[in-house]
Amino acid sequence: MLPLSEVDSQTSVIFTMFLIFFGAAILATLALYARQAILVSYIALGVLLGPMVLDWVDNAHLVGQISDIGIMFLLFLLGMNLPAKKLKQLFRETTLTTLISAILLMSVGFIVAFSFGFSGFESLVIGVAMTFSSTIIGLKLLPTTVLHHLRTGEVMISVLLLQDVLAIAVLIMLQMSHAATGGGLSLLPILLPLLWLPGLFILAYAVERFILGKLIQRFDKFQEYMFLLAIGWCLAMAQLAHAVGLSHEIGAFIAGVALAHHPVSVFLVERLKPLRDFFLIMFFFTIGAGFTLANIGPVIVPALILAGIALSLKPWLFAQLLKYSGEEPERAKEVGMRLGQMSEFSLLIAMLAMELSVIGSHASDLIQLATVITLMVSPYLIMTRYPSPMAISDKLRRD
Repeated sequence: MLPLSEVDSQTSVIFTMFLIFFGAAILATLALYARQAILVSYIALGVLLGPMVLDWVDNAHLVGQISDIGIMFLLFLLGMNLPAKKLKQLFRETTLTTLISAILLMSVGFIVAFSFGFSGFESLVIGVAMTFSSTIIGLKLLPTTVLHHLRTGEVMISVLLLQDVLAIAVLIMLQMSHAATGGGLSLLPILLPLLWLPGLFILAYAVERFILGKLIQRFDKFQEYMFLLAIGWCLAMAQLAHAVGLSHEIGAFIAGVALAHHPVSVFLVERLKPLRDFFLIMFFFTIGAGFTLANIGPVIVPALILAGIALSLKPWLFAQLLKYSGEEPERAKEVGMRLGQMSEFSLLIAMLAMELSVIGSHASDLIQLATVITLMVSPYLIMTRYPSPMAISDKLRRD
């Protein structure tokens, strides 16, 4: 029989899970009626149940640890969507657009943050966080027919994937910056991640070719085994990356990339999405639960300005760059609007940078609040103008 303290702890965990998922179901229902993106309801639930309002969740650290698994699966699935041959042509067409937009948006974000008194490095991180658009919003609000068959979906997805690759590079550089700061003037903490990273890619491809590929070929008829193999591979690479000084998320991304060329990746992506969504609910809940009045007060003005710039500048900038690259004006305008928000990667960068102590809490709160504002406003702007599974008008609602 378990000690009373452990029984109370387990009861608390179960009660916390009940609050999160029962509350998420209620607020998600309201969000659907209001034609809002469901993930906004998860953030709102975190604010409601967290210390800012009701303060009912007392296992914030545990929930935060569990939510990290959602980010790992998000990056694992992202990696499996990066088959080099399929995306090579699209990347050639959108690389210049993605890079130019990133430089310009980063510069604007840097200027805004620096003008509000943030340090040079904090302003740089804030500017970088502003460059990314939400993969989740982009894909959730794109009709399936557009996603798979039309040029609009292809262009948008290629830009998002390139941005996600840049986000992975930023996560690595943040870790390197932290290692360099902790190691004084020594170059070893900087060089070690650079040495381990290609080694992990080589190891992942070798394991896929000589072990995973053969197992998949022999047992691909057993769906449960494929599901188990994928999760085990993802977590194994995540743990290995952590053991050599990189993040779990980077290891999960490498695991996904190694499987991207394999036909089974399409099946695995679909099968793992519900598991990813389960943990992502807690990730977005944690974002909301982390807000307090003390956190929001000092950054609300710069956050509103940053969010306003992102919502107005991003659609225009992407539209102009895509038109310059040869896209039709109407398509360029639509893609720009669908990319006109900050990203879940912005949230991840803010949290990781603060955990590594390379930026302060105010800078992290600024990024998170500005991101949440754009994630709430942008879906509404998209759904009132363009086809979407959750469009407000019957004419635009399609899947």
